Amino acid sequence: MPDHDAPSPAAQRAGAPPFPRAAVARILPFLTYMLFIGVAELLAWLGYSAAELRWLYGIKVGAVVLVLAYFWRDYDELLTFGLRAPGVLLALAAGVLVLLLWISLGAGWMTIGAAGGFDPTRGGRIDWALVAVRIAGAALVVPVMEELFWRSFLMRWLDAGDFTTVAPAHITLKSMAIASVLFGFEHNLWLAGIVAGLAYSALYMRHRTIWSPILAHAVTNGLLGAWVVATGSWSYW
Repeated sequence: MPDHDAPSPAAQRAGAPPFPRAAVARILPFLTYMLFIGVAELLAWLGYSAAELRWLYGIKVGAVVLVLAYFWRDYDELLTFGLRAPGVLLALAAGVLVLLLWISLGAGWMTIGAAGGFDPTRGGRIDWALVAVRIAGAALVVPVMEELFWRSFLMRWLDAGDFTTVAPAHITLKSMAIASVLFGFEHNLWLAGIVAGLAYSALYMRHRTIWSPILAHAVTNGLLGAWVVATGSWSYW
């Protein structure tokens, strides 16, 4: 006999939260990061100088780390590395290639607005504490936060509401393209951002582990930080 007390599939869907915990765990760190960007813009509008706001980056990264730590048990894909030596080498090479393209694709039509940058100098001297925080945040925290959002969540969610059922190898090219374009326009260097998004997405789909794009992203950001400091090209930060 049918169980008349059991909810129908439609009722189950209606009662389900719009974003399950797995999605929130990947969205909230990214939203936290973006919130601080908005705070920085608001403070700048209120008259605070760039020099006065340099401390905000460390707080922003610290807040993202706290959110990641809170949800850490939900990132089951981070619990195993799952990347063999050839995959590691490919990810490293992709990270270097993206860096080279990032500092090359800077023509006027390839950018949106003017990048404010991050100048860690004080009285003509580099504040190495600020540099250390900036590079550590960009190379160790941002890649984890962004790859969990853009690749692990959004790219799969575009294919299925229950994104955890979508294997990286089965992500459609349409979802890959949409997520990469959105990732690109998150950055001032939109074309370089799209190229980076495509590269990181391809690594995720090929190696079927989020650690591949995280590693490539970390290499790009870490080497970019070293190049920025070496050349004084603060606008790239």
